[in-house]
Amino acid sequence: MFFSSERQHFFKPLNSKYREQVVQCLCLLYQRLYSSNADYGSALGREQVLEILEEALARAPVLDAQENEDETRFKNTREQANWTLKQLLDCGWLEKQVDTATMQSTFPFSRMGRLFTQPLVESDTTQIRTRHRNTRNTLNSLEAFLTRGEVYDLLDAFEYSERIVTDFTDIISELEERKRQLVQEVESQQLVQQATDQFFEFMEKRFQPDVSVRLSADSVEKHRDQIHKAIGKIRRKSSDSKRHMELQLRRLVPEIARNNHSALWFILDTIERRMSNAAEIMLPALRRALHSFTKRADIIIRQLSYLNSQPNNDLLQVCQQLQKLSPAQWDERMSRASEQLSGVKLQLIDPAQIKLLERRKTPPLNTAVNEEETPDQDVLRESHIQQMLDQAFTINNQQVREYLVSALRAGRAISTAALPVSSAQDLLAVAQIVEVAAINNLSSDYAFRVEPTGRSTHSEFYAEQDEFIIELDNQQ
Repeated sequence: MFFSSERQHFFKPLNSKYREQVVQCLCLLYQRLYSSNADYGSALGREQVLEILEEALARAPVLDAQENEDETRFKNTREQANWTLKQLLDCGWLEKQVDTATMQSTFPFSRMGRLFTQPLVESDTTQIRTRHRNTRNTLNSLEAFLTRGEVYDLLDAFEYSERIVTDFTDIISELEERKRQLVQEVESQQLVQQATDQFFEFMEKRFQPDVSVRLSADSVEKHRDQIHKAIGKIRRKSSDSKRHMELQLRRLVPEIARNNHSALWFILDTIERRMSNAAEIMLPALRRALHSFTKRADIIIRQLSYLNSQPNNDLLQVCQQLQKLSPAQWDERMSRASEQLSGVKLQLIDPAQIKLLERRKTPPLNTAVNEEETPDQDVLRESHIQQMLDQAFTINNQQVREYLVSALRAGRAISTAALPVSSAQDLLAVAQIVEVAAINNLSSDYAFRVEPTGRSTHSEFYAEQDEFIIELDNQQ
């Protein structure tokens, strides 16, 4: 039971008119004991605890209290600090521990007091928390489990995977709260400067260090495949290794091994399911919440900028005057306004079509002026030689067709073994002579038919080559 004898009235200090002061006392005491500023070498005695409580009481106000009651209840902050310390001890937030050697008392947090005070301290949104690292921590713990084989690493991965979804939920609820707070501030004060400052403060202190990293560099989509591969390697381990892991898990966490189900398989399946939920459900929900927040902020800031840019605009005064009219006067005013505005056409903008677009960056224009340099003679000579070599070993379809026509002047058919070779161009034409059956048939002047003989010949240019009979097509 949670509300046992030592915690029967656990939340009583948070239900009185001093609840804000008690929260401040708990937060300041928690920071002195467990934060980076804590002195872990010595425990806090009664005098030190009372000094911390006095400092916290001086900061926090009293809620729902009258001034006369406060003056009669406590004479000074020292007395109120003693009363607060007694309340926290009686209700189970703090514990009193006595050193038997020195007979000195220390006042640390109880286990439940520490667990419930931690979210009160973390509710301060100005503090940057790298909650986006839980995805990476899950992957690192699985890889450590594959390397060392310690089941504690697997249990760490199981815990980190649970925090992934809860962190998404926290950020989405925080965005919704920020959006409502922005609207309330605008409705109550109509201050464009304060609204814009709050928006940009959130973007700089909250979005840049945490949300933007979650959506880009450390997104669950980035590490999802690697986590699935690590889980697959664990599943493919030998039967003896998995049997050893299963026995260790059942000994350490027997509550997850129920109904004769495997504890190892339960942990691996749960991690995969949480990663799928985070990537397919929570990440798109976070993007929609962020887009809704930025869209709402953009609309409000535009409206306020428009209202504040018109010095002669008395819209608010007109609304206040209309609010004071009787129903009959209201109907009369609205009837006259409707007659005057009968020719006005009103069109509302669909909020779903309003999107924040990034500005297109103009590429830089290179305006550097380079002096024209005269090329070196050796470079020109090498370029000319290369061009001549390229032209020397280049032959086109027209040259091949002209070479074959000149070889067929004595008849209508000729063997490739009898083709004359008197120049380098003729040798190149002989190498491509069989292509005339496909290429030269497209010509309107000549059409050729190539028939293989099945024999092989040799010459001074080729050690061996197939023999073909090339003849003019009679149908052309």
